[in-house]
Amino acid sequence: MKNFVVSARKYRPVTFDSVVGQSHVSDTLKNALKTQKLAQAFLFCGPRGVGKTTCARILAKAINCLQATPEAEACGVCASCQAFQQNSSLNIYELDAASNNSVEDIRHLVEQVRIAPAVGTRKVYIIDEVHMLSNAAFNAFLKTLEEPPSYVIFILATTEKHKIIPTILSRCQIFDFKRIEVRDMAEHLQKIAASEQLVAEYDALELIAQKADGGLRDALSLFDMISTFSPTGRIDYATTIEILHILDYDYYLKLTDAFLAENLPEALLIFDEILRRGFDGLNFIAGLASHFRDLMVCQDPSTLKLLQVPEKIRQRYQSQAQKASLGFLLSALNLAQQCEVQYKTSKNPRLHVELALMKSLICPPPRPGLTCLPWSR
Repeated sequence: MKNFVVSARKYRPVTFDSVVGQSHVSDTLKNALKTQKLAQAFLFCGPRGVGKTTCARILAKAINCLQATPEAEACGVCASCQAFQQNSSLNIYELDAASNNSVEDIRHLVEQVRIAPAVGTRKVYIIDEVHMLSNAAFNAFLKTLEEPPSYVIFILATTEKHKIIPTILSRCQIFDFKRIEVRDMAEHLQKIAASEQLVAEYDALELIAQKADGGLRDALSLFDMISTFSPTGRIDYATTIEILHILDYDYYLKLTDAFLAENLPEALLIFDEILRRGFDGLNFIAGLASHFRDLMVCQDPSTLKLLQVPEKIRQRYQSQAQKASLGFLLSALNLAQQCEVQYKTSKNPRLHVELALMKSLICPPPRPGLTCLPWSR
């Protein structure tokens, strides 16, 4: 059986230029390499799956490269780069702080730091999930982190910066990684689909990117799952919705049309169909609140860029936004939010959601001289 390599590993960036959505970090690190102004300790922090460990490895590889390019990228062909690619580098060490978080582990690390590199001029220590170190381990690490030997550089990575003690933070050059934008992820997935000779609809890739919530690793995992499901090697919008078990935009658009037409039976039938398809009422009401929010941003051209939906759906949003008044959307959004907050404490969740739908119909958009009923505020 042929070994399958997941896309998150197969297409992991190997240069700063190939890192997706973190140009503010990669450009700064490249300039630091060019000018040889490298700090003794870096801290990479941000959400999961956005490239922290990847950037740490790229930086470590570039620091030890024997023939670095003028663009401050590792050459990839020298002995140091080849050793790194084969996981046999003697100058780059990776430590998982989640399983090596005691004082004894840090003392062992400090003893290793004192030994000068036998090959090359620099030793780089990458400590992942550094927030998992105990307070005693942090304190044991302080002096070495502040004044390491001239040949040592530390790169710390964490998803929970707030758990790191201030004395550690003050000794590091901190880089905050951001969530990757939907468009950047979708374009990256499109390149991977082309490389894998898969036919992929851009709307489906955008949906995958939205579901990943800013994490490229999550997006690549979903991409692998959907491409594996498709027997024809095609990733289309309908299949993606089915596999990811996502409520289609069409349901929310039809439901809002029923609200605007004051058609209560139609609204209840749509909700019943959603439940019969196996969707949870809480997810439905959260999605409905997001839908009203999207309609609100469609009403002003300056906020239209905040709408993150496929292009073919965008026109339907704009058309529906013109039919709905701002007062109606605010009232409905308020009701959906209240329903979401009180959902878990309700003994009859279905009736609770249906009552919120009824209130959205009973309370008309505010007009001069009229106000909504108190319970709809």
